[in-house]
Amino acid sequence: MNLVFSVIVPVYNRPEEVRELLHSLCLQTYRKDFEIIIVEDGSTETSKAVIEEFGNLNITYFYKKNTGPGDSRNYAMQRASGNYFIILDSDCVLPKAYLSSIDTHLISNYSDFFGGPDAAASNFTSLQKAINYSMTSLLTTGGIRGRKEAATNFEPRSFNMGISKAAFEKSGGFGKIHPGEDPDLSIRLWNLGFKSQLISEAYVYHKRRISWPKFYNQVRKFGLVRPILTVWHPQTAKITFWFPTLFTLGLFISFVMSLYGIYFPLVLVALYFLIILGHSTFKNKSLQVGFLSVWAVLVQFAGYGIAFAESTISIRYLKNDPRKKFPHLFFK
Repeated sequence: MNLVFSVIVPVYNRPEEVRELLHSLCLQTYRKDFEIIIVEDGSTETSKAVIEEFGNLNITYFYKKNTGPGDSRNYAMQRASGNYFIILDSDCVLPKAYLSSIDTHLISNYSDFFGGPDAAASNFTSLQKAINYSMTSLLTTGGIRGRKEAATNFEPRSFNMGISKAAFEKSGGFGKIHPGEDPDLSIRLWNLGFKSQLISEAYVYHKRRISWPKFYNQVRKFGLVRPILTVWHPQTAKITFWFPTLFTLGLFISFVMSLYGIYFPLVLVALYFLIILGHSTFKNKSLQVGFLSVWAVLVQFAGYGIAFAESTISIRYLKNDPRKKFPHLFFK
């Protein structure tokens, strides 16, 4: 199959991010022709002037009203000329061999959609490195998507994924929920008979320009969305989705038990966080990042876990309409 790539990038008020992403696309070792489609999703601070700096790239630029990242990706794919779409978030920077790695892998082991991991670049801030660790480490729930053992039936995330034109057209693309539009699409594609995979070499540097409040709100939304997806797609329910909730509950119980002189559960929690501290410090070569990673893991587990329990009770047991109960998770 002759693969022709269309790189799809929705953007909302992030011109400097677009500049970094386009610069990394200029440096690709990939020598075949590819196009870039940037969709400005109702931004007030547009990327048009930045895009004009990159006349050496084949870029098509669209501006439309704000309808969310999923709908913006669909908008771009409907207008793309390629037969395989590479979907990226604007806050990603690509290693030089990114497109070449995808092309080589798909030629030898084709699938109609795939995902790649994210990594922290050396120039990331300590906060970015800590949050990246929390979201990707095998010692947290973030490692589930990045394991080589999960290379088949891999559930991509839309900051770094690919999908064939045929799979997009048959599935209709992304839905209106956000976040959660990417796992929803993956599940529907599997149901249609399409196969996915992890391409571990196709990693991106995911900058996540984020603060602690933004990170908490992000993982909280992830927690609210997952029970909605399992109601829509009951066959995808997993006990592992409960781990952050159980951990947060266990942490609370451990503190209560310590008030009555029972310290062993709290010691186990402390041991786990010491392992996180040591592993992140070693991996990032920074004690500061290690300590920040401990807090990031705690924020991730608590934010996701409490929201997951709240959404499960509301959607699954109280039978509330997700769109009415959590309207901020849906674009019209």
